[in-house]
Amino acid sequence: MLPVLSSELDVSQFKSHTEAAKHAGLAWTVHQSGKFTANRTRLIHSGNRYLKYYMVEAANSVRVHDPVFAEYYAKKKAEPKEFAEGRALALTARKLMRVVFYLLKTNRLYTPEGGVRQRA
Repeated sequence: MLPVLSSELDVSQFKSHTEAAKHAGLAWTVHQSGKFTANRTRLIHSGNRYLKYYMVEAANSVRVHDPVFAEYYAKKKAEPKEFAEGRALALTARKLMRVVFYLLKTNRLYTPEGGVRQRA
């Protein structure tokens, strides 16, 4: 009998989508001291780098095919920030993580806005 790998994930081990996103490395560092909070922060270096990579790749694909994600990506990219494209893609991956977390928690299938599913 093979031992159970510690890298296996079960959505029930996370209390919220925030914990799941942090596990995937889709969270930002916080730099603060007293009342000062830095505006320019980076994605955390901890977390599952493979999950992070595949969530970002999936977000890049989803933004092309789903109008809701395309609109969200365009909105975030248009915000006047440094590193707009990378930031918008990371935020889109975070949004995708929320959707995936919800779908796995509720055991549902994803239906795009309007309730129309594509046929295989």
